[in-house]
Amino acid sequence: MTQDSQTPESVPRVDGMPTFGLGTWQNENPDECAESVRTALEMGYRHVDTAQAYDNESAVGDGIAAADVPREEMFLATKVWIDHLDRDGVVESTEESLEKLGVDSLDLLYVHWPSRTYDAAETLPALEELRDRGLIDRIGVSNFEPHHLDEAREVLDEPIFANQVEMHPLLRQEELREYAAEADIELVAYSPLIRGRVFDVPELSEIAEKHDASEAQVSLAWLREKGVTPIPKATSEAHIRDNWESVALDLDDEDVAAIDAIDRTERQIDPGFGPDAWG
Repeated sequence: MTQDSQTPESVPRVDGMPTFGLGTWQNENPDECAESVRTALEMGYRHVDTAQAYDNESAVGDGIAAADVPREEMFLATKVWIDHLDRDGVVESTEESLEKLGVDSLDLLYVHWPSRTYDAAETLPALEELRDRGLIDRIGVSNFEPHHLDEAREVLDEPIFANQVEMHPLLRQEELREYAAEADIELVAYSPLIRGRVFDVPELSEIAEKHDASEAQVSLAWLREKGVTPIPKATSEAHIRDNWESVALDLDDEDVAAIDAIDRTERQIDPGFGPDAWG
């Protein structure tokens, strides 16, 4: 793969959201987390994703503050944890997230899971309240199946901007992609590198060799071909750069068809509180 110099402008934006970002799940060492965020932003990333449950919002905020990138150029997202989904919990925990992150507002706030204290009629209006107060710009959900989305759309006056779900070549999410396209909801993919298992998928290795690319780059490029925003987690500069260079990789129709035809389905994230439909 011929590597061109990638810039922030190399990544398209959808309603202000860069369609490629940095995930921070399990990036728990504060210094390492802050440095990875700073490195990614100064490399050209402009979309950073975290969550209350990751216990690293303060470190992410330190990385944002250290980066030589204006806040207004960044797209920052976090998620409300399932213990805080009553009205007061949503509001108070989000205010605390803003303080930890060191910012005045969020570009996107997700409901992390439709679980535990989640009640659509109480949780979702609290997000609308935060938007009315100018503390968040967009409302998102995460790990929602179609029936959760149907219910949420009935409750909300504001549109759902994005649904963040596990998605990669071994979990292609055809039903959710079709739903998102019809409902004008963005799909954001976590674990887009199959939690490091991209190297164990022969079809990805064959395509990577063909393009002189890495398997990680192939997986990320495939998601881009599907109109999905991947947010791969990386800590080392080498991995952050390898993922970033996927923006320059263009797969052909044969590559996409080969990945679509992989006869394996392997969900990586399946907690006990996940949707029953996953069982």
